[in-house]
Amino acid sequence: MSLSLVLPALLDLNAHLFEFPKAQGSCYRDLASLSQRMKENMGQRFSCFLDPSDTKFSPLIAAACFLDPTVSPEALIENEHDDVQIQELLRKAEDYIAQMVSPVIREEETDDNEDEEERREVPETKRPRFRFLSKASASRPSRSSLSKPCVRQEMLKFKEQLSQPMNKETALEFWTAQGSVYQSLKPLALDLLAMPASQAFAERVFSITGDLTRGRRNRARVILERSAFLKLNRD
Repeated sequence: MSLSLVLPALLDLNAHLFEFPKAQGSCYRDLASLSQRMKENMGQRFSCFLDPSDTKFSPLIAAACFLDPTVSPEALIENEHDDVQIQELLRKAEDYIAQMVSPVIREEETDDNEDEEERREVPETKRPRFRFLSKASASRPSRSSLSKPCVRQEMLKFKEQLSQPMNKETALEFWTAQGSVYQSLKPLALDLLAMPASQAFAERVFSITGDLTRGRRNRARVILERSAFLKLNRD
């Protein structure tokens, strides 16, 4: 379970609890009131993911969902103009992505400024220790002069691509096949989509490898990695 599937699951459950009393009518009043209480409890418990106005709100979940092309169209893009909550979540996600990418560019610019200041401080009478290397570095273009992709433009291009029919592929396969199309979004997307939604799977792997490395299994000829793989994929 990827981190990008948390928000769609919460939105789907929230919509189900909202529509349940209307679908049942007056036949099951107890269940309708129970679904209403569950919806209120869910809103309080997961407000850090669903309510952008909450003080503890984290846009990480929304950003991961936005960068997952398998769930983003249905969960966010298609409902962007109809739901105010979706609009705010999408805006927070885009701001978070832009914030996560921008410091790298600012750091490069500050490094270039520091290099220029160091060059100015070097006296003209001082001869370089490595004459040929100094000439090569002087002729090399600075990082500030290189073209830097705009994150906002890449996000707009990504949203336009999501509006078109896509092949049935996983999110990691989609971003791996993009190449240099999304130079800023791709590294961040691969990092966010690789994050698990919980630690259950990792704990399960630790438990299985612990059983495989006990004293009674120390004569097994199959390596631990292969044994754990066979144990996890036996179904």
